[in-house]
Amino acid sequence: MPRNKYPEETKAKIIDAGLRAFQEKGYEATTILDIVANMGGLTRGAFYHHFKSKEEVFAAICENIFENNNPFLAVLTKKNLTGMEKLRKAMKLNMSTQQTDFEVLNSAGDELFKSPLFFKWIIDFNASLSHKYVEPIIKEGIADGSIKEQDPRILAELFTVMFSFWISPVIFSGDAEYIEKKSIAAFTILEQFGLTLYDEEMEELGQSWIEDNMVDAHI
Repeated sequence: MPRNKYPEETKAKIIDAGLRAFQEKGYEATTILDIVANMGGLTRGAFYHHFKSKEEVFAAICENIFENNNPFLAVLTKKNLTGMEKLRKAMKLNMSTQQTDFEVLNSAGDELFKSPLFFKWIIDFNASLSHKYVEPIIKEGIADGSIKEQDPRILAELFTVMFSFWISPVIFSGDAEYIEKKSIAAFTILEQFGLTLYDEEMEELGQSWIEDNMVDAHI
């Protein structure tokens, strides 16, 4: 069998096929055969050459969506903002894009969020974002004086845990009032460590985010 000369193109086709299948049938009802059927003539063997499961395809879709809307990358090169302002701006960009671009993630059912494979991907992906993007912005803020002197790695990890896991209604279920209280608590805790992120615009975006992301617990 000849080797595939364009493996990245094949992988991209599989990811696109998976997205179409998940949007059409929902995550739980979608099978690998459904994804293969959307792959434009590529074989099941091509699927397994690049992915081991539909969880891996879904993770790749989520990663692509984030990279296409990466709020941290969008602010990193802005010379007119302090480190604190960059972090605050990135949070606002993230909240405003999630409402539409992450519908495929929010519509996933219990099967996905009970998957150890997918949950490990979530942890690894957020750890990578913390060190690759959040930590450099915090270092910048410490250097320009907008963030008080702290261990930037610890502060970046605390920020990531608070906003990617602790206030997530997907991981810790609760009604809108409960999620709002936890959000305020997260901002208050981070402020004690020198990250003053909360303002009126953040409050408005936070209310919209809570309304659009309230789902039953999956884990």
